[in-house]
Amino acid sequence: MDTLINQIDREKLPRHIAIIMDGNGRWAQEQGEDRLFGHYHGVESVRDIVEGCAEIGIQFLTLYAFSTENWDRPEYEVVGLMELLVSTIRKEVETLHKNNIRLHVIGDMSMLPAYAQQELNEALEITAGNSGLNLVMALSYSGRWELLNAVKSIANEVKNNRLQLEAINQDTLQKYLCTSDFPDPELMIRTSGEYRISNFLLYQLAYAELYFTNVRWPEFRKNNLFEAIMDYQGRERRFGKTSKQIEESK
Repeated sequence: MDTLINQIDREKLPRHIAIIMDGNGRWAQEQGEDRLFGHYHGVESVRDIVEGCAEIGIQFLTLYAFSTENWDRPEYEVVGLMELLVSTIRKEVETLHKNNIRLHVIGDMSMLPAYAQQELNEALEITAGNSGLNLVMALSYSGRWELLNAVKSIANEVKNNRLQLEAINQDTLQKYLCTSDFPDPELMIRTSGEYRISNFLLYQLAYAELYFTNVRWPEFRKNNLFEAIMDYQGRERRFGKTSKQIEESK
């Protein structure tokens, strides 16, 4: 691991990494265990990846923890996930605070159980003044839900004459997204061998580099993260321009 971390160019780090933490259930089934067993072990990966991001100086890390579609999973799994969420936050919030990590939440928190909302709000308050890594948890979140809410909010502003139609541009839309306070991710990682973004940050991932790995989330560790970052650093980010234009602008 020391060799990997030393190969990372600290001048070319992505400011914002987004991760779809996939494969908990399949990993558990491969172990002959219940799906919740995989979710519990996935927490260990969260801890390790947060530590790795803080260690090398990543500014923003967004984790897709629970989608709006996940509410349709079997009730026992949803209940178990909510209980795991609360217990994990309760255990980890002091460590986050001690390490100057600030917690954020994006998504429809109103859908979460009251006890989960309370635990999250307390953690948000405790870490609000921290200035290190920004850890963004996407809970009860989906990209389509976010875009729909943004469009409704903009339409309401126009309806009430607080916004002129002609004044609406990309900056207007971004202002009404859950991530309005964060830069767009430059690197999106998905574990467990699936090749899709599953309704995650649909607008924000427009120019992100996508990295897919077969490693199940409960086995994803710092060395896997560092490999993804090194892969990112080996790519040319052109944003629609040619390689020659990029070279000439340096």
